[in-house]
Amino acid sequence: MAFDLDEQEQLATLKNWWDKYGNLATWVLIIALAAYAGWSGWNYYQRSQALQASQLYDEQQKAVTAKDNAKVQRAAADIQQKFGSTAYAGMAAMSAAKAAFDANDLNAAKEQLQWVVDHGHDADYKALARIRLAGILLDQKAYDDGLKVLAADLPAPFASAAADRKGDILVAQNKLDEARAAYQLALDKMDSKNPGKQLIQLKLDAIGGAPAKAAA
Repeated sequence: MAFDLDEQEQLATLKNWWDKYGNLATWVLIIALAAYAGWSGWNYYQRSQALQASQLYDEQQKAVTAKDNAKVQRAAADIQQKFGSTAYAGMAAMSAAKAAFDANDLNAAKEQLQWVVDHGHDADYKALARIRLAGILLDQKAYDDGLKVLAADLPAPFASAAADRKGDILVAQNKLDEARAAYQLALDKMDSKNPGKQLIQLKLDAIGGAPAKAAA
């Protein structure tokens, strides 16, 4: 099949371009295809991981309902080991901590809460874990450790609860001036309609604090 002059010029131009850039274009295409394949594979992997983690989490929740603390702890460990990057790992750890606490297994509860603090991906779960861990440390009279746990920056919705827990620890240490400041902060950070505000006010009054409305 014969080509006219214009077609021959176009073919010559294309050949020259390919001689200069063809190899580069091929590699760019290969890289782009590899990136797409990797992205698709990663999404599939993530979905698969989440599905398997959710199935394990469902099994754990059945154990929670049955009050089988040993099984709850095993399920949490499996999820953390195999699917630690999923949201289910933190959820399972929080459930395991509650089950352990209810079973009076404080060491297991501490381990699960510490896992969330160290490895959790959700800021709210991490904050809640810190507050609950500080409560256990308070019960165990590990006051300095409890204060260290609460020293981190927490999301605003947890500021009141953290200050309240800090006040409890400081009262246990007989550091009443600092405790008053902590309770007052808890009151200041709490919504006025929250019924928990009355309890904090009672604790503040019990250590000689002024009513919240009269505080500076």
